[in-house]
Amino acid sequence: MADNQFGRDAVSRRKFIAATGAMGTAAIAGCSEMTGEDGGGEVIVKGSSTVFPISDEMAQRFMDENGSVNVTVDSTGSGGGFENHFCPGNADINGSSRQIKSEEEDHCAENDVTPIEMHIAGDALTVAVSPDNDWVDSMTFDELSQIWADDSVTTWADVNSDWPDEEIELYGPATTSGTYDWFTENVNGGSHRTEYEGTEDDNTIIQGLENSQYAMGYFGYAYYAENEDRVKALEIAESDGDEPSAPSLQAASEGTYPLARPLFVYPSEEALQREEVYDFMEFYLENSNADWIADEVGYVPANQDMVDENRSKLEDAAGE
Repeated sequence: MADNQFGRDAVSRRKFIAATGAMGTAAIAGCSEMTGEDGGGEVIVKGSSTVFPISDEMAQRFMDENGSVNVTVDSTGSGGGFENHFCPGNADINGSSRQIKSEEEDHCAENDVTPIEMHIAGDALTVAVSPDNDWVDSMTFDELSQIWADDSVTTWADVNSDWPDEEIELYGPATTSGTYDWFTENVNGGSHRTEYEGTEDDNTIIQGLENSQYAMGYFGYAYYAENEDRVKALEIAESDGDEPSAPSLQAASEGTYPLARPLFVYPSEEALQREEVYDFMEFYLENSNADWIADEVGYVPANQDMVDENRSKLEDAAGE
């Protein structure tokens, strides 16, 4: 395992190492046999909207070199992907912005689906507001929790009397999202308000912040990097007295950004028996430490230790 680490979990803060965004694959429901020597076939990827940009770019690059294989990538949310597609056996890989839950593993087992966890990237989860917001540049976990965990907080002044007595307009991921789950557990202490605009389309959150001076939202760093001229990212401090840190790939890699977290893809062991799925995952892992992961997508690439570990899992799952 490498030294650079990501994320916060119940076991230990920032105990996830840096790894690259890679793409998952999925196959048509009911398809279980290896394809022929032409290497054709279909791979279907579901899951996290946060992991989606990595998976989508990886799919395009793979298909450029493997024209007979069709890879489709859909943003369904981490939980939505597990529940509705991957665990029922209708997808080969599920992208996830948090680790699979025990109940999801049970659901998969009921359908003879065996998920293989591959930690493939690091993210700097970003909390942002309107560019017209001139009263707040940073927040603590406590202030974020007041806003996002409690429906009784309705105005900015409810959190800080120096802030405007105007209603906070909140935009965030849907309840099927792994980003929702991670934020709820690591920032809000296990609860999340119900009165907000929830969506699986992060671009909807960006538009909401852009259009209202009193709006706030949160999403993966890649969407901020694409839209930093349209929204304002907040610096985050875990506790009062801590120095606030701005979201960045460097801060996520170094473990100095409090909202740094790991990203995953979960191919199924059964799907990896199919040639097109195995080839795609092999391509994914071989390219998972490429510079374009950071430069073009906006996540922290894998280090070589994580690449090697994931390749070992891939080979073991395929019986090599």
